[in-house]
Amino acid sequence: MAHKDRKTQKARGSRSCGFGTQKHRGAGSRGGRGMAGSKKQKWSFVSKYMPEYFGRKGFKRPLKVVRDENTINVGKLNESLDQWIEKGMAELKNKKYIINLKEIGYDKLLGSGNVTKPMEIIVERSSKSAIKKVEDAGGRVEFLLPQKKKFP
Repeated sequence: MAHKDRKTQKARGSRSCGFGTQKHRGAGSRGGRGMAGSKKQKWSFVSKYMPEYFGRKGFKRPLKVVRDENTINVGKLNESLDQWIEKGMAELKNKKYIINLKEIGYDKLLGSGNVTKPMEIIVERSSKSAIKKVEDAGGRVEFLLPQKKKFP
């Protein structure tokens, strides 16, 4: 395309050069880029259409309260017993499986699944349904730390 046939060349001589009545260069013509000026010249827009843009929302939990627990269900435990005995992570004494879940890396025992084998499980914390299922199968759950009672 020849230089003289371009749009910019054709617009020369007119007042706005094809950009209408507004300015077209830089961000100054729009009061800054993005949310710049949202507390000054753009405040009326922000306060009307984005009322929750400023201010705090929610809260951050203290680190001593935040706990990343590693959990396991009794059903998964029941399936994995034979593999764990081969690896030396559990042992079989008097037809009962003895497992220390803390040594394996689990903090809490949960009650999803079925228990068919009698187990003695040593764990920090456990749900009520997990304890009931293990005891119904002829085993027991032993705690490393005393359970904290929750207040109603």
